[in-house]
Amino acid sequence: MFSRNRARRLALITPVVGAMVLGLAACGGTAGAEGGEVTELTVIAANSPWTEGLKTLAGKYEEETGIKVNLEAYGNEQLNDTLKVKLNAQSSDFDIMGFQVQDVMREFSRNGWLTDMTEDVASDPEWAWDDFQQAARDAVELDGVVYGVPVMTERHIMYYRSDILEEAGIEVPQTLDELKAASDELNDPDNGFYGIAMRGARVPMVTQLSSFVYSFGGDFQDEDGNATIDSPEAIEAYEFYGDLLREDGPPGATNMGWVEASAIFAQGNAAFYLDADSQAYTFLDESNSAVVDTVAFARFPEGPAGANFYNIVPQTIGINAFSQKKEAAWEFIKWVSNEENSKWLLAEETVPVARQSAWDDDASTESFPAGLVDIVRDLGDGAVGHDRPQLEQVAAAREIVGGPAIVAIEGGDVEEAATSANAEFQDLLDSEKQ
Repeated sequence: MFSRNRARRLALITPVVGAMVLGLAACGGTAGAEGGEVTELTVIAANSPWTEGLKTLAGKYEEETGIKVNLEAYGNEQLNDTLKVKLNAQSSDFDIMGFQVQDVMREFSRNGWLTDMTEDVASDPEWAWDDFQQAARDAVELDGVVYGVPVMTERHIMYYRSDILEEAGIEVPQTLDELKAASDELNDPDNGFYGIAMRGARVPMVTQLSSFVYSFGGDFQDEDGNATIDSPEAIEAYEFYGDLLREDGPPGATNMGWVEASAIFAQGNAAFYLDADSQAYTFLDESNSAVVDTVAFARFPEGPAGANFYNIVPQTIGINAFSQKKEAAWEFIKWVSNEENSKWLLAEETVPVARQSAWDDDASTESFPAGLVDIVRDLGDGAVGHDRPQLEQVAAAREIVGGPAIVAIEGGDVEEAATSANAEFQDLLDSEKQ
């Protein structure tokens, strides 16, 4: 039951070169900002499962309103470049943009490129802004201003080999300490089998390290903009992550991103794999996975401060500040993200939407593995809306905060590395306050 949607999702992992443009003919429309009739809207977004679903929904919107919807879809890097060029030129040739809040929202909002949607999302009780997951709502808000509506979500979860655990008589780990104990027991490197596989490369690792830091009671920075990666909690998280990979992970872990680490688990060579739930379909694809019948899913294990895992928004849709059709753009966003369409996207396109009511609907979740559904239905209070440092220069920040983790994996002095990295990270944070 996964084949069609899973194949589509896997195909979308590869970035699109150039734009894919979808035009839907229509007639009629609604009033625009300048008093004229709106007959078309243009959306620029990332190539993603949500964008695939939008092709169908845009046709339905045309039938209901008579408004033509033009869709341009790009790979993530090309999308960011395209948006920056257009917005820097104050272009009004598109109205709605899909963007990644953690990578560009601070820059875009500082430049005045995003429309304040705070009043919009609170204006219609039936549309129900509070139906969106709290972490997702938090993610699209900056300094008290809402800049978009989250249309996709992604969580940190634990994948495990149910057959291996059953044979060994090991219960599914509920805590990080239990995970470490189980990984220790199942690790068998002499036979090419490892207790755990996770990202270990300096930059890709940061997003996955985040849940460990949160679950030990730390974060990358505090609310006042102070770097905190040298806190006792963060240091303990670094050390725990490093111990896991050094003692129970595959060789060469510091060169592994999600592609390499997930391949080890997919090939049946690891007992545990912790990463984003969006990768589930990789392990359920019979053409690429040896664990289709044995992979199982569980919540991120509890640390000393609880199970505080990331629940992020990989795609948000907002309104171009230079659009002349802001009212019509909001009406489309409100429509495409309403409860009915969110349930359709979840059911038919396996898009991990942000509306909790969709996940709570049995009919909408039939195409998802039950274990994944259970996790999303019971996020609890620990879900965190970011998985990396929160600043404009996020790429540079990831280089810095990933350093102590490399030292931890290699068995070095983590406290010294964290102290040094924290000073460097603080300088970076301070540079954005000027």
